[in-house]
Amino acid sequence: MIFAAILAGGTGTRFGAGVPKQFFKINNKPLLVYCIEPFLKVDLLDKIIVSSPKHYLNDTQKIIDEYFDDDKLVVIEGGKTRNGTILNSIDYAIKSGANDDSVMVTHDGARIFVTPKLIEYSIKYANEFGAASPVVPAVDVIFQSKENNKLTNIPERKYLFHAQTPQSFNIKRFIEIYEDLTEDEIKLLDEAMMLFYLRDEEIYLFDGDSSNFKITHPFDITIAKSILGD
Repeated sequence: MIFAAILAGGTGTRFGAGVPKQFFKINNKPLLVYCIEPFLKVDLLDKIIVSSPKHYLNDTQKIIDEYFDDDKLVVIEGGKTRNGTILNSIDYAIKSGANDDSVMVTHDGARIFVTPKLIEYSIKYANEFGAASPVVPAVDVIFQSKENNKLTNIPERKYLFHAQTPQSFNIKRFIEIYEDLTEDEIKLLDEAMMLFYLRDEEIYLFDGDSSNFKITHPFDITIAKSILGD
């Protein structure tokens, strides 16, 4: 079985709209709806798990009911952290029949311009390599500072990439690694690929899409409106 977890469990504090950004509307349609639509076009998916902050579960369900009529979609409570939300999604998948070959596709609910093709590639490479993530090359020089804003390193740009989602992985292997992590290692988990990296597991990096950006700040809405033709 193949599951998708749309991670929309955050409250959008950096966005500054007063409500989770997934509820913000462009052309009278919530961002969350734009994000879900490409996933429904991927026939490979058995279930699409939409996480939600606890206090917004009913609101999220209302949006799903208003815009969609598909039993692939299910709403669950997100965790306190991104890692917690992924674990909640995995728990749902296991209870829904996930087996040794099952794959989980995790995606930021704020990346509304993901394409079905990108989702399909993510699943394909996770099946082949165990874990996979789309990336785009870094276009800026990156400064590293570990000493109170003092420049300590300038990594070679040709080796640097921006990680995107959808990131996919074998559910069984994720659980095996997670159960082997120390408490300190678990604190480092801010995305699914970090877990595989900590145990030197192969992670296949494939070409992402520059338009698949994450809406984080209010100015990102201006860009999104321009793309959508608002």
